[in-house]
Amino acid sequence: MKHTIKILFFSALSLSSCISQFIPQTKEDKEFLVIEGLITDKTDANTIKLSISTLLGTTNRAVPVTGCTVSVADNLGSNVSFTEVSPGSYKPSSSFQGVIGRSYVLHITRYSESNALNYESVPMELKPVPLIDSVFYEKVTIDPGSNVSLAKDGCQIYLNTHDASNKCKFYRWEYDETWKFEIPYSVPNKICWVTDKSKTINIKSTTSLTEDKILRYPINYISNQTDRLSRTYSILVTQYSLNEDEYLYWEKLENIAEQVGGLYDMIPASVPSNIYCTSDPAEKVLGFFSVSATSSKRIFLKGNFRGQFNPYTADQCVADTIFAGDPLPANLGTSVWIIVSNFMPPYVVTTYSKGCYDCTVRGTNIPPDYWIENK
Repeated sequence: MKHTIKILFFSALSLSSCISQFIPQTKEDKEFLVIEGLITDKTDANTIKLSISTLLGTTNRAVPVTGCTVSVADNLGSNVSFTEVSPGSYKPSSSFQGVIGRSYVLHITRYSESNALNYESVPMELKPVPLIDSVFYEKVTIDPGSNVSLAKDGCQIYLNTHDASNKCKFYRWEYDETWKFEIPYSVPNKICWVTDKSKTINIKSTTSLTEDKILRYPINYISNQTDRLSRTYSILVTQYSLNEDEYLYWEKLENIAEQVGGLYDMIPASVPSNIYCTSDPAEKVLGFFSVSATSSKRIFLKGNFRGQFNPYTADQCVADTIFAGDPLPANLGTSVWIIVSNFMPPYVVTTYSKGCYDCTVRGTNIPPDYWIENK
């Protein structure tokens, strides 16, 4: 079972109704700088994100840290400055990609009214990574159906990989998933694409295996509770090679995700970072500066998955049905959209939800460059 990342750096326990909130006694009584850094051998993935952790018992919301000076230096003397492209997110000021075999150090200066604090990572070597052998899927029957109910299908996506050199012992994966969806009414923006990033921790070690090979790793499960499988779906899986320290970092975050919801047996501040404050060694830092080569593989799915969720049913979209050309009923007000009914012409229907009228509320009507429709 995979666990969401969003809870990892923020310690908030919010209980509703008449249940009293319990806030355990921990040393986490202050805010910490959270650093999420990634350097790869690609030009588009290099990003440093800075935020402030929230306190126990407060709203679980990242607060971006702006106005910092950020740079990355390698062991050959090259130095690349980073520019803030959005609040708390920093990208290289010029074209930059990591080089396999070089070591990189992250430097950050954070300013306040009273002082400036300097942060630095330990040197991290950019390791090579093997290719992903395959990404594939298997249909999963959620409900076989009966005389009174329809069958329902899900989808489990797996990957296979191996390292013939037997050097890559620690792996991590991320994925981007994109799916095509269609509004079942005659509207101007009828077909769109939406993309989402993985929110789970996917790691695996081969140190206990006799061979550096991973087979049928379950990278993502798609239930029938979304419309991802209703038309065409694509997933791009990216593979990273980790050193043991970073693997232990992600493993501990995964353990926290398992524990959270209990009584905080482990707290986020207990996760070791590879970044420290040179101005004040007692200053705690959260997060990790990751450096790795990457390999990626994309697949397309267009199976006949049964019983998929439809967010555009009449119950969810239709406010009223009127004869084409008739004025709107007075009780509908003005915040409605007209959609042409495909199932009972010459009538049209009205909806209060713009998303039932315009697919760009959820996605984009421009297909991605990599989209292959005949897949």
